Amino acid sequence: QLQLVESGGGLVQPGGSLRLSCAASGFTLDYYAIGWFRQAPGKEREGVSCISSSDGSTYYADSVKGRFTISRDNAKNTVYLQMNSLKPDDTGVYYCAATYHYCSAYVSPYDYWGQGTQVTVSS
Repeated sequence: QLQLVESGGGLVQPGGSLRLSCAASGFTLDYYAIGWFRQAPGKEREGVSCISSSDGSTYYADSVKGRFTISRDNAKNTVYLQMNSLKPDDTGVYYCAATYHYCSAYVSPYDYWGQGTQVTVSS
């Protein structure tokens, strides 16, 4: 069974940090581009970051550039999202997703999705 499982979410104060993990089972992440998305209440799911399968190129939404870092550890079949200098606007459910194609900020190219992990930034 192909599965993605996110972890690492939680409640953090503004300015704090969290590291999200996306672990795959049933398939190898090496051949997939992995994206992180988030969805705030009442809003559409938006692309946050992506890492390619070919050369490890990374992409970030303008709203998180300089604060978030995506990385992958193929030996552990896991992708990470390091989130620093968190803001209340970063609050939402964070999802990781895998696509056999190129990185995209859009939902439709992604074939596999995790169940999401809640991130709440609040004082």
